[in-house]
Amino acid sequence: MSTEKSSSRLPPRPAVPITPEEARALQLAREQRDAQVRGVASIGEMREAIKEAARGLPPLAEVPRLGRLDAAAFRARAMRGQPFIITGLVGRWPLSAMGPEVLRDRYPHLRVRARVGDYVATAFAPDRAMQDMSMGDYLALSFAGTEGLPPYVGNLELRELNGLCHWPAYFGKMGPPRFWIGPARTVTPLHCDFDDNIFAQIWGTKRIFLAPPHHDEFLYVREANPVLFGSPFDPESPDFDAFPLARRAALVECIMAPGEMLYVPAGWYHQVRALTFSLSANRWARGRPLVLARSAL
Repeated sequence: MSTEKSSSRLPPRPAVPITPEEARALQLAREQRDAQVRGVASIGEMREAIKEAARGLPPLAEVPRLGRLDAAAFRARAMRGQPFIITGLVGRWPLSAMGPEVLRDRYPHLRVRARVGDYVATAFAPDRAMQDMSMGDYLALSFAGTEGLPPYVGNLELRELNGLCHWPAYFGKMGPPRFWIGPARTVTPLHCDFDDNIFAQIWGTKRIFLAPPHHDEFLYVREANPVLFGSPFDPESPDFDAFPLARRAALVECIMAPGEMLYVPAGWYHQVRALTFSLSANRWARGRPLVLARSAL
């Protein structure tokens, strides 16, 4: 969610503020910037409006699959405020017809930043363990196998791949594509972004759990930044002794096959796990969430 940079040079890792006062000043500045980008007066009011809109939604028993949608049809569906899957689109991208060997053979020199160690437990910490390496070294490490969590390259801009992906113009303005690369068992734990999101499954298969925004009260969430909240609850291995309220969370599961695209509305919690070696990409909208399109916020 930052300005696009060349993937051959990774951006510097963010510095941890020295004092609480500096941290608060940075947070206020970010909230003001985030509100301006999204065309709202307050990020806090936007979050509450999204949760209030979700309270009026019918329960989601399963994530529906739809055929290809043009921009008008997509927006009309997205304004309902619930996730859905689009088929017949991503499979047409040139990158979908390729495989992991294209990364190994064409782009082994690209610099990547991999999440290493127990990156689930530290997912929303500012100082989680990361390791910089080449794409070639990362792929070799990924396919070597490990007993613990495999290293995971996530949320990475790779401009060299952008021309191989033909994104639909579903939002008035979108951030740059972010790529997610890793073997089976790589995981992004349960969290929500307060931006509309389209997520393309290009290679491989992933399992995704989703929960509506207002069920944050059952998920023991913690703020990472004003538009990102994480949960320690794992819907794949639920510990209801530690998190008893999570029994009340309305979680829905979907399996993303190659060539499918998922719309994740702003504020919806989601956990993503690779079932096979996978390449995915996503883009966040840069504007007012569609569920609030008719809101005066």
